[in-house]
Amino acid sequence: MFVNMRREEQEYEYLYKIVLIGDSGVGKTNLLERLAHNRFNTNTKSTIGVEFDTKCFVVNGKKIKAQIWDTAGQERYRAITSAYYRGAVGAIVVYDISRKETFDNARTEWIKQLKDNSESGLVISLVGNKTDLNEKRQVSLQEAREAAQIGGYQLTETSALSDVNVQEAFETLIQKIYQTRAGERHSAPKQDIINLEDDAAMKASNSWCC
Repeated sequence: MFVNMRREEQEYEYLYKIVLIGDSGVGKTNLLERLAHNRFNTNTKSTIGVEFDTKCFVVNGKKIKAQIWDTAGQERYRAITSAYYRGAVGAIVVYDISRKETFDNARTEWIKQLKDNSESGLVISLVGNKTDLNEKRQVSLQEAREAAQIGGYQLTETSALSDVNVQEAFETLIQKIYQTRAGERHSAPKQDIINLEDDAAMKASNSWCC
């Protein structure tokens, strides 16, 4: 069972670094905004480099802080953003259900890049965003389920705009991480988390406390 912790609560027993990846425009930033602040920005601009926010949960009575890194989807930032995969224990690979090419890229290019630049044992969740555009759907739920089953990934369809399954997508991922890493008090080295080395990441540093 998951329970949201009060934002002012700063004590935690487990720290999970999670990366959000996928093509530009699939809704990664708004998914994080909806999760962390329960808001949706219709004028969201493409992420430049990397930004992050945090969300706290209680799982099986244990306090967990999830540090979620929102990465740029543009090709020119790939070399920068892939460096931030280090230390991640989970990843949400996002595609837009109304744009087939984003799904194809998610299950091939993005997951390959993720596996090439991360540690073994990474828990991966495939998230089909923008179910509010169901009438324009180009990726069927069945097709997504088959891809997730073949790859051994979790699958959730969401709408950041309508606030559908956003919380559930992250909770499901964190639950799986907890099941596989419950013995690790801090699942990411603290030096990897606090030492922010570029301006893009520094912009989000005021979001650190839960």
